[in-house]
Amino acid sequence: MIAELGHFALIFALAVAGIQTVVPMIGAWRGWHDWMRVGNIAAYAQFIAVAFAFAALANAFVTSDFSLALVASNSHSAKPLLYKFTGVWGNHEGSLLLWILILTLFGALVAAFGRNLPPTLRARVLSVQAMIGVAFLAFMLFTSNPFLRLVSPPLDGNDLNPLLQDPGLAFHPPFLYLGYVGLSTAFSFAIAALIEGRVDAAWARWVRPWTLTAWMFLTIGIAMGSWWAYYELGWGGWWFWDPVENASFMPWLISTALLHSAIVVEKRDTLKSWTVLLAILAFSFSLIGAFLVRSGVLTSVHAFANDPERGKFILGILVVAIGGGLTLYAARAPSLRSNSAFSSISRESGLVLNNLLLIVATVIVFIGTIWPLANEALTGSVVSVGAPFFDLTFTPFMVVLAMLLPMGAILPWKRAQLGRNLRPLYGVVALSVALGAAVWAFNTGGRILGPVGLVLSSWIVLGAVADIANKVRLRAVPLAESLRRARNLPGADWGRFFAHAGFGLTIFGIAAVTAWEVEANREMAVGQTMQLGAYELRLDAVEEIQGPNYSARRGVFTYFRDGRELGQLLPEKRFYPVQQMPTTEAAITLGLWRDLYVVLGDPQQAGGYAVRAFIKPFVNWIWIGALVMALGGIVSLMDRRYRIAALKSRSPRGIVPAE
Repeated sequence: MIAELGHFALIFALAVAGIQTVVPMIGAWRGWHDWMRVGNIAAYAQFIAVAFAFAALANAFVTSDFSLALVASNSHSAKPLLYKFTGVWGNHEGSLLLWILILTLFGALVAAFGRNLPPTLRARVLSVQAMIGVAFLAFMLFTSNPFLRLVSPPLDGNDLNPLLQDPGLAFHPPFLYLGYVGLSTAFSFAIAALIEGRVDAAWARWVRPWTLTAWMFLTIGIAMGSWWAYYELGWGGWWFWDPVENASFMPWLISTALLHSAIVVEKRDTLKSWTVLLAILAFSFSLIGAFLVRSGVLTSVHAFANDPERGKFILGILVVAIGGGLTLYAARAPSLRSNSAFSSISRESGLVLNNLLLIVATVIVFIGTIWPLANEALTGSVVSVGAPFFDLTFTPFMVVLAMLLPMGAILPWKRAQLGRNLRPLYGVVALSVALGAAVWAFNTGGRILGPVGLVLSSWIVLGAVADIANKVRLRAVPLAESLRRARNLPGADWGRFFAHAGFGLTIFGIAAVTAWEVEANREMAVGQTMQLGAYELRLDAVEEIQGPNYSARRGVFTYFRDGRELGQLLPEKRFYPVQQMPTTEAAITLGLWRDLYVVLGDPQQAGGYAVRAFIKPFVNWIWIGALVMALGGIVSLMDRRYRIAALKSRSPRGIVPAE
């Protein structure tokens, strides 16, 4: 009965979304305030209905209701409770319901926290948000209903994909979707502004917190996915350039560009057309990601569905949303005039260059992701685009971006003098190069990537420090005055500091683990020792153990350094009988300076076991940097200027009002 109520709640949500699409839009057009207020009520009602449906599906998973086809296909009575609950979104239908839940959540948040928005703009934003809801609720109800009953329920379920039975995958999708779907709000603001005829500094300030929220969650989601791939898949890497990984990375790149571009609109009332286009593209690439995951065009551990009919439905949504948005943009773009001029050497120019580098990087990732699919569709031949292509084409643009980042942040608006304005960075350059030279001289033995990464990382992190020091006039005024200035700095300035510093830490982690990683592969029998860099690894035993819904072979390794025992590592090779699927559970000693990473392979003919081991120097700095970047987003959101939804009334500039 609860499942049927969940199904009816989705039908009700679709009807409410239809009302929310039409009534507020007409009200904004005609100036009818009562009709505009319907958008707020509908947004709340739509969220409550979808939340009830999600709770009903979660209840079915937790109670192992195998009369539901979805539960029977993706759960099992012996599965731990955590994975019963997270199994809700470990499949196509349930993850789509989570997608819609987050979409309606953002609509409800706009209704709740957008009270200071102009009524017509808020009504149109909610209307556009509801249009997206109509599309995906229809997609769910007509092609992906999660509440279908089985005539003859099985005694037990088929279990969840063992790779998804992991704490990292329990939390990775919700964070990723909060980023993916959160960009729908920026899209809705862009479309509403184009319809209304107002794109100005006030609009940029309204749209920036929503974009920042989505970017922050997307950063955390991508980092969690990378961390999961590192420790769960047993291959020792942290990024594979998998098409679905790329599908989440592209919206992140564009939303990063959007955040920087919106600053220019807010501060200087220019780049309005470009910023609106980025807002449309950011969510468009999120929709492209949904298409890649759910259309069946990809075979990936991340992919949910392989039904071409579903793919056609999503493709239709993609065409209407992206095509409609870009068509409206093309009609309005000629009227998006900017009245502000700026020098080629200025913060505006630096942010424009930042945007160009990010967009070119996005295009490279897009081409590398789509080319194999397009080539197979056109010629029938299968080609592979892997890490070498992306390393060769993508990396140079990120290096240039890293080199320019501190300079762009410290330049003044409108016009700058390089010699005078970049003076605070002279010491940063010297110290960064000195650190790189020291590492080159003493530690690398000829590997250039490590020192180069350290120079770039130091340049970005110390540049962020220099930017703050320059703002508080450190050493130019008494220390007490500098501290007072630091306390009074806007949250956006501190947020920029953490975001840029986190980016620098991530760059160092990537460069260090790539340059200095040590790997060893060999067959080991019980009692044998393997040399791994400065460490020795001894296989003491191989045990058979039993988990709640799997059996496992566990290796017991003791590791030493300079003859001194440091600890044990317990990698596992698991087997899930219901799914008839093995998984690899790496054993890792987590550390700030290095990880020891050991994988136990299959038994060999000679009686030993395949063993793969790594020393991963500074690898955790990759994810520490990502968390520091996300912290920057949180700190920026605490800025009072972004906690209020609108500026004081000012005469609109830009396109002529449509009403």
